[in-house]
Amino acid sequence: MAATVDEITINYSEDNQLIVKELDKVVLSKGAWTTIVFRYQELNRAKGEYGPDKYTIRRYQKVDGTYRPKSKFNISSQAQAKKIVDALGAWID
Repeated sequence: MAATVDEITINYSEDNQLIVKELDKVVLSKGAWTTIVFRYQELNRAKGEYGPDKYTIRRYQKVDGTYRPKSKFNISSQAQAKKIVDALGAWID
């Protein structure tokens, strides 16, 4: 478990092989509840290579000095990510 926001990652390994590779993250909010958007890739085990970029928004709650995952929303494609950006841009402008 992560004690600081900087330590939070979605990197995931099995049998010394990186299955989920975090490419970047942006902290949207900090505090007892923290929200982070991640850009990542998943390993295609059959091909032995990483697939296209994916995105996820995750919420963490700090309990007893460590951040624990509480919820997540996976953005399924770049097209869906673009639609989210467009919708938010229209609402904010």
